[in-house]
Amino acid sequence: MNPTPELNFTGERFTPECVREIWYEHWHRYAFARSLAAGRRVLDAACGEGYGSAILAVDAASVLGVDIDALAIAHASTRYGDQTNLHFERADATALHVTPGSIDLVVSFETLEHVEAQDALVNGFASALTEEGLLLISCPDKAVYSDAAGFQNEFHVRELYRDELLSLLGRYFPHVRLYGQKLLFQSVIWGDGSAAGSHHAVTAHADRSLTDGLDYAPVYFLALCSRRPLPDDLPGLSLFGDRDESVYSHYNHEIRKNMAAGKRIAELEAELADLRRRPADDVLESADRGPHPDPSVSTVAWWRRWLARKPHD
Repeated sequence: MNPTPELNFTGERFTPECVREIWYEHWHRYAFARSLAAGRRVLDAACGEGYGSAILAVDAASVLGVDIDALAIAHASTRYGDQTNLHFERADATALHVTPGSIDLVVSFETLEHVEAQDALVNGFASALTEEGLLLISCPDKAVYSDAAGFQNEFHVRELYRDELLSLLGRYFPHVRLYGQKLLFQSVIWGDGSAAGSHHAVTAHADRSLTDGLDYAPVYFLALCSRRPLPDDLPGLSLFGDRDESVYSHYNHEIRKNMAAGKRIAELEAELADLRRRPADDVLESADRGPHPDPSVSTVAWWRRWLARKPHD
């Protein structure tokens, strides 16, 4: 990849320089799509900075990344233009000009909730796909992302509930498989080498009871759609992690800062309690005398006088 200046992160468009949770969410979607892209002609609709198109191009026959933002397309073409099977064009994902039936896989992440013309978007994807083609599209679950969190994303035009999403996709694709996505704190046990096998998941609840499966409300949906029956060998579970565990590193750093701050607060509270237990005149005399011969120390310690006098005012 060419050394190209990064795009500024505005909160609307993800860039690969983003860290912690947001990069897990975005990269995982493309990592999941990569297994579907092998040998296929792929359209990455609303490709943004272009990092995801470049990931898909590693295995795809060809990848076309389109985005409405000319700056993003210029950046993507420069940064990832050395991949010969990867091309970028400026285009509105809700009004695609793609030869009908020319695409094997459409991926569109963080797009649906940003547009009002959602039917036009999905209909355009269906038109671009071959009869056996696949659409992989993401959408936040409004019930969790916004309602439960009491949060409103200023860049989202129209978020959907689960039933609304299925209804929209079902108008154009008779076969839809819905996946949930969210970051989880997990202890992972995996088979070594050839012992991988199928997956097993258990969720613990507040009362320490256990239920089989991942019993969480997803923050995001990932829907795989087709006009033909979906493959039988689709994964039931997809895991994504980074070996450097950057999220842990950040949390551990914050925890250490909080612990240090808590220790210092406890020291100051103990000192304050000691000052308030002592007679005011004794405190003032100690503050003025101090360990320093410099007479200016008495002016530096004004706050100690104020604290000492406060209970007696």
